[in-house]
Amino acid sequence: MVKESKEARRKRQRKSGLVIGSLRFLLYGGLLALFIAVMSISNWYLLNPSRTLAIVLFTWFGMTAAMHSAYGGYDVGRKKSKPIIGNMALGTFITDGVTYFALQIMNVNVNNNDTLELFGLDFVLLMLCYLLQLILIAVMVKLGNELFFRINPPRDCLIILGDLSNQEAIEKKISRYRLQWHITDVARWDDPDLNSRIEKVAVVFMANIPEEVRLKLMRICYDLHRDVLCKAQMQDIIMSNARQVVVDDAPFLEMDYHKTTFGQRSVKRLMDIGVSLTALVLLSPLLLVIAICIHLEDGGPVMFYQKRTTGDGSEFTICKFRTMRLEREEDKKLPTAVNDDRVTRIGHFLRRFRLDELPQFYNILIGDMSLVGPRPEMLENVDRYKLALPTFVYREKMKAGLTGLAQIEGRYNTSPEDKLMLDLMYIESFNIWMDIKLILRTFTVFFKPESTAGFTDQQELDMQAQDSVLAEQRSVAAESELRAALTEAAPKSKTRQPAPARASGRKKARHTKHQKNSISRAS
Repeated sequence: MVKESKEARRKRQRKSGLVIGSLRFLLYGGLLALFIAVMSISNWYLLNPSRTLAIVLFTWFGMTAAMHSAYGGYDVGRKKSKPIIGNMALGTFITDGVTYFALQIMNVNVNNNDTLELFGLDFVLLMLCYLLQLILIAVMVKLGNELFFRINPPRDCLIILGDLSNQEAIEKKISRYRLQWHITDVARWDDPDLNSRIEKVAVVFMANIPEEVRLKLMRICYDLHRDVLCKAQMQDIIMSNARQVVVDDAPFLEMDYHKTTFGQRSVKRLMDIGVSLTALVLLSPLLLVIAICIHLEDGGPVMFYQKRTTGDGSEFTICKFRTMRLEREEDKKLPTAVNDDRVTRIGHFLRRFRLDELPQFYNILIGDMSLVGPRPEMLENVDRYKLALPTFVYREKMKAGLTGLAQIEGRYNTSPEDKLMLDLMYIESFNIWMDIKLILRTFTVFFKPESTAGFTDQQELDMQAQDSVLAEQRSVAAESELRAALTEAAPKSKTRQPAPARASGRKKARHTKHQKNSISRAS
C-alpha cells in the first residue's frame, strides 16, 4: 500500500534528478574529453583554442544532439541497461565518425597533410578512443540505473482490464520491468470497489476498457494524482498527434487525414532510390557470398518469393533470401515456431542479423516498398486481420517498409493488434526526420536477439483458436448475406391503383381480395 506524502515524493524526485543529472553531465563530458585527449596525441593543436578545435566542438555537440534525438540518450530509470548501452554505443560511434571526418578535412592544409587521410595513425587513435568510450558508457549506465532504483523503489501498480482472459499476457509484459513496477492488484473495469483499489497504488495500467469507462477512470486517477498507462487504441493514436488550435476564443484539436504532402512524398521516394541503389552496389559482394552459402547447403534455390500487400492494399512480390528448407505447399503458410526445424543452418544466421531481408532493397528501388513503413503482410494474414481488427485497413495509407516502428520495437511473434498500433503510431506521426531516426534505430535490432523469436506452441494454439472463431464469423456473415440476397430477389407484390369512387361494391371487394392474395404470395 502506497502511503507516501507529497513532500516526501518531491524530495525523492529532487534527489533522483540531481543524481542522474550529475551522472549525465559527467558521462557526456567524459565522452568529449576522451575524444579530445586521445585525438590530441597526433593533433596537439586540439589542446589550444583554434579554428580546428571550434569546428570539432561544433560538430561533436551537433551530432550528439541529433543522436540523442534518434536513440534517446542516457535514459536510466526508464529503460533497461542493455538497450541504453546499445543505443548510446551506436550514437557515439556515429558522432565520433562524423567528428573524425571533420577533423581530417581540417587537417588538409600546408602545415599538415596535402591530401585527405582517413586510415592513418588518427584512425587507430579513433578506435582506441571509441573502446574507452564504450567502457565509460557501460559503467555510467549500470551505475545510473543502480542509483536510480535505490532512490526509487518499484512502484505498486494496479492493472484494470476489460477482460481477464488477457491478464497473463499483460502481467508478463509489465513483470519484465520489475525494478520499475510491482503488480499488487488486478481488477476488471466493472469492479464495484475500483475507486478504493486505485487509492492503494501509485500507478494504474488500463487495457481494453470501454471508452466511456476509461475516461471516467482517468479523471479519478487525475484527481488522486496517480500515474496512468493506457494500452493504445486507434482513437488514442489519432488524438495524440492532433494539433491544438484556437478558433476565435474556442480551443479545438485539429486532426488532418492527408498528412503527407507532395514534398514529403518526393523526398521520401528520393531517399528510397538513393539508399537502396547505394546499398545494392556496396553490398553486392556480401549478397553474392550469402547466395553461394545458401546454394551450397542444400542445393536449393537462393531466393524466396511471396505475394505481400503494400500501400492502398495492392499486391507485390517480395524477394528475400531463402532461410527455410524446401517445403510442401501447405507448410508455407505456417508461422515460424521456436526452434523450427524447417530453418536451415545458414538461415538461423541470416535471420539473427536480418540479412535475409537485404534483397528487399530491390523492391524498394522499383517502388513496391519504402525504406520505412508498415510491415508487408502475407495475403493469407490480411483477410484474417481485417476481420478481427477493422482498423487494420488504415495501415494501407502508406507503402510497406523494410524497417519501421513495428519492426524495431516489436518482435516476430508480437500480436497482430500490437503490431497494428505500432504501425499506426508511425503513420499518424510521419515526417522525414522520423524516417531518418527509424533508419538509424534499425541497427539497435542487432542487440535484441528476441526480435526474431518464433511463435511458441501456446501462441500457435491461440492463433489456431482465433482462426476457428474467425472462420465461424465468416460463415455467419456469408449466411446473412445469402439470406439478404434471397429476400431481395423474392417477388414483390404489384400495387394496383385504387378503384374510382363510382366503382361498385362488388369490384371493391374483388380488389381487396386480390391485394390480400398478393401479400400472401410475397410472404
